[in-house]
Order: sequence, then structure tokens, then C-alpha cells
Amino acid sequence: MPEIRSLANQMKHRDREMVPQFLVWGMFTMMFAAVALVSYARISGREVTSVVPHSDIIKEIFVTLEGSRNEGVAVLDINGKQIAHSTQDKAGFIDVIWMSVMRERTVQDVTSEMPVRIVKRENGRVAVIDDTTGWKIELIGYGRDNVAAFARLID
Repeated sequence: MPEIRSLANQMKHRDREMVPQFLVWGMFTMMFAAVALVSYARISGREVTSVVPHSDIIKEIFVTLEGSRNEGVAVLDINGKQIAHSTQDKAGFIDVIWMSVMRERTVQDVTSEMPVRIVKRENGRVAVIDDTTGWKIELIGYGRDNVAAFARLID
């Protein structure tokens, strides 16, 4: 019996030391500070600053994304002609967008054969919009090659 009690006492002591108390206090302090800052911003009516500014569409094309994770994804124009492929010209980001579109369509239980729009905005930015589900992505901050994979299609 004494061995079991000794082991239980060791486990209690060990569990208390796994996460030092100052780290727990620091975590709760940071959580409280974040909630306080967001609450202050909402109550004071501070303008949201991390929203992409509106810019009108100056050019758009409709494309269909077809493929698989193993063989890559083809980008087809409205006539069914292949205009790009994710395995060519550093265009692997097409796979990422295709997966995102397919995921959203699966979640919303929508047919996956409808085209998506690639749009160029007045400010020079490119976006991919799926009118079927309402999903869209502004291609900002994804790297030069990734954005170029779609920008080449619309230029």
C-alpha cells in the first residue's frame, strides 16, 4: 500500500509542474486583453481596418476547373478548351483553389460542373468567384507565382 500512495503523490506533484503557473496566468491575461481590445473597438465604433477595399471589376472570364489531386487540375474556357494546367508554369496554386471550390460545393451540396469567374479589379488585384456557392477569394498575399497562375488567364 505505501508504494501506491507514494506513486499517487508523485503524479500529483508532477501534474502541477507540467505547466508552470506563470504561463497559465500569462495565457489568461492575453485572452482577457484580446477580448478587452475587441470590445473597446466595437463599443467605440472604430472603423474596421482589415477589410479589402471595394474595387470594381474591369475584366472577367468564366472557367471550369477539372481534374484530380494525382493528375493535376485543368482550367477550361467556356468552349471546353484547356487554357492552363496546374502542373505547368508554376501553376500549382490552381490545385489549391480547385480544392477550396470543391470543398465549398461539397459542403453546400452543389453540382461541381458549374464554372467559376476569374476577375480582374480596377486596383489590379485578381479574384476567383464561385457564383454557385457565393464563395470568393481575393488573391492577396499568396505570392507572386500563385497570383500569376490566375492573372495570366485573364490578361
